[in-house]
Amino acid sequence: MGGPSKERQWGETIRQAEQRARETRFIADVAACDAWNYRMEGYGGPAQPSPPIGDALNAGFRYLEVKCAGCNTHSTVDLTTLRRPSETPIWQLEQRMRCRPCSETRGYPYKRGHLVRLRRTNITTRQEPWYPGDERDRH
Repeated sequence: MGGPSKERQWGETIRQAEQRARETRFIADVAACDAWNYRMEGYGGPAQPSPPIGDALNAGFRYLEVKCAGCNTHSTVDLTTLRRPSETPIWQLEQRMRCRPCSETRGYPYKRGHLVRLRRTNITTRQEPWYPGDERDRH
Protein backbone atom coordinates (compact mmCIF):
# COMPACT_ATOMS: atom_id res chain seq x y z
CA MET A 1 0.00 0.00 0.00
CA GLY A 2 1.81 3.02 1.21
CA GLY A 3 5.56 3.05 1.42
CA PRO A 4 8.28 5.62 1.17
CA SER A 5 8.07 7.57 -2.03
CA LYS A 6 10.85 7.32 -4.57
CA GLU A 7 11.53 11.04 -4.14
CA ARG A 8 12.06 10.62 -0.42
CA GLN A 9 14.16 7.51 -0.98
CA TRP A 10 16.38 8.66 -3.85
CA GLY A 11 15.85 12.41 -4.29
CA GLU A 12 18.76 13.68 -2.17
CA THR A 13 21.17 11.07 -3.59
CA ILE A 14 20.24 12.05 -7.14
CA ARG A 15 20.65 15.79 -6.42
CA GLN A 16 24.08 15.22 -4.85
CA ALA A 17 25.23 13.13 -7.81
CA GLU A 18 24.05 15.80 -10.27
CA GLN A 19 25.87 18.49 -8.28
CA ARG A 20 29.10 16.45 -8.30
CA ALA A 21 28.72 15.98 -12.07
CA ARG A 22 28.30 19.74 -12.61
CA GLU A 23 31.37 20.51 -10.47
CA THR A 24 33.48 17.89 -12.24
CA ARG A 25 32.36 19.15 -15.66
CA PHE A 26 33.29 22.72 -14.64
CA ILE A 27 36.77 21.63 -13.48
CA ALA A 28 37.32 19.68 -16.71
CA ASP A 29 36.18 22.64 -18.86
CA VAL A 30 38.50 25.06 -17.02
CA ALA A 31 41.42 22.63 -17.47
CA ALA A 32 40.70 22.25 -21.20
CA CYS A 33 40.52 26.02 -21.73
CA ASP A 34 43.70 26.61 -19.70
CA ALA A 35 45.54 23.93 -21.68
CA TRP A 36 44.46 25.55 -24.96
CA ASN A 37 45.54 28.99 -23.71
CA TYR A 38 48.94 27.64 -22.65
CA ARG A 39 49.39 25.94 -26.03
CA MET A 40 48.49 29.14 -27.88
CA GLU A 41 50.84 31.23 -25.69
CA GLY A 42 53.72 28.76 -25.52
CA TYR A 43 53.77 27.46 -29.08
CA GLY A 44 51.71 30.05 -30.91
CA GLY A 45 49.33 27.27 -31.86
CA PRO A 46 48.12 24.98 -33.25
CA ALA A 47 44.58 26.07 -32.60
CA GLN A 48 43.37 22.49 -33.06
CA PRO A 49 42.17 20.76 -30.96
CA SER A 50 40.31 23.39 -29.01
CA PRO A 51 37.47 23.27 -26.52
CA PRO A 52 33.93 23.79 -27.82
CA ILE A 53 32.19 27.14 -27.32
CA GLY A 54 29.83 25.63 -24.73
CA ASP A 55 32.72 24.32 -22.62
CA ALA A 56 34.48 27.71 -22.74
CA LEU A 57 31.31 29.46 -21.60
CA ASN A 58 30.75 26.88 -18.84
CA ALA A 59 34.32 27.51 -17.60
CA GLY A 60 33.74 31.26 -17.49
CA PHE A 61 35.78 32.18 -20.58
CA ARG A 62 33.32 34.51 -22.29
CA TYR A 63 35.70 36.29 -24.69
CA LEU A 64 38.01 35.16 -27.48
CA GLU A 65 41.00 37.39 -28.14
CA VAL A 66 41.97 37.76 -31.80
CA LYS A 67 45.00 39.55 -33.29
CA CYS A 68 45.29 40.93 -36.81
CA ALA A 69 48.57 39.90 -38.44
CA GLY A 70 48.60 43.00 -40.62
CA CYS A 71 47.92 45.90 -38.26
CA ASN A 72 48.51 44.11 -34.89
CA THR A 73 45.07 45.15 -33.64
CA HIS A 74 43.89 43.04 -30.69
CA SER A 75 40.16 42.65 -30.26
CA THR A 76 37.80 40.37 -28.41
CA VAL A 77 34.76 38.47 -29.57
CA ASP A 78 31.95 37.85 -27.09
CA LEU A 79 31.21 34.13 -27.38
CA THR A 80 27.71 34.57 -25.96
CA THR A 81 26.65 36.62 -29.00
CA LEU A 82 27.73 34.06 -31.62
CA ARG A 83 25.06 32.24 -33.53
CA ARG A 84 26.82 28.90 -33.56
CA PRO A 85 25.99 25.59 -31.86
CA SER A 86 27.65 25.20 -28.48
CA GLU A 87 29.46 22.09 -29.81
CA THR A 88 31.41 24.20 -32.35
CA PRO A 89 35.16 24.08 -31.58
CA ILE A 90 36.81 27.45 -31.00
CA TRP A 91 39.34 26.91 -33.82
CA GLN A 92 36.55 26.87 -36.41
CA LEU A 93 35.79 30.51 -35.61
CA GLU A 94 39.17 31.64 -37.00
CA GLN A 95 38.03 31.39 -40.61
CA ARG A 96 35.24 33.89 -39.90
CA MET A 97 37.38 36.53 -38.17
CA ARG A 98 37.78 39.74 -40.15
CA CYS A 99 39.88 42.77 -39.21
CA ARG A 100 37.71 45.88 -39.37
CA PRO A 101 40.55 48.44 -39.97
CA CYS A 102 42.14 46.28 -42.69
CA SER A 103 38.73 45.62 -44.28
CA GLU A 104 37.88 49.34 -44.33
CA THR A 105 41.24 50.15 -45.92
CA ARG A 106 40.79 47.54 -48.65
CA GLY A 107 37.08 48.13 -49.14
CA TYR A 108 36.05 44.49 -48.72
CA PRO A 109 36.04 41.96 -45.84
CA TYR A 110 39.65 40.99 -45.31
CA LYS A 111 40.70 38.02 -43.16
CA ARG A 112 43.86 38.44 -41.15
CA GLY A 113 42.75 37.37 -37.70
CA HIS A 114 44.65 34.84 -35.61
CA LEU A 115 43.30 33.36 -32.41
CA VAL A 116 45.30 34.39 -29.36
CA ARG A 117 43.51 33.04 -26.28
CA LEU A 118 40.29 32.71 -24.34
CA ARG A 119 39.67 35.42 -21.76
CA ARG A 120 37.38 35.82 -18.79
CA THR A 121 37.25 39.61 -19.22
CA ASN A 122 37.11 41.94 -22.17
CA ILE A 123 40.24 43.80 -23.29
CA THR A 124 40.64 47.04 -21.37
CA THR A 125 43.20 49.83 -21.43
CA ARG A 126 45.06 48.12 -18.59
CA GLN A 127 46.22 44.78 -19.93
CA GLU A 128 46.17 41.94 -17.47
CA PRO A 129 49.15 39.56 -17.42
CA TRP A 130 48.72 36.30 -19.25
CA TYR A 131 48.88 34.21 -16.11
CA PRO A 132 49.77 34.87 -12.48
CA GLY A 133 53.49 35.55 -12.15
CA ASP A 134 53.84 36.77 -15.74
CA GLU A 135 56.50 39.48 -15.59
CA ARG A 136 56.14 40.90 -19.09
CA ASP A 137 55.09 44.51 -19.33
CA ARG A 138 51.77 44.49 -21.18
CA HIS A 139 50.73 48.12 -20.65
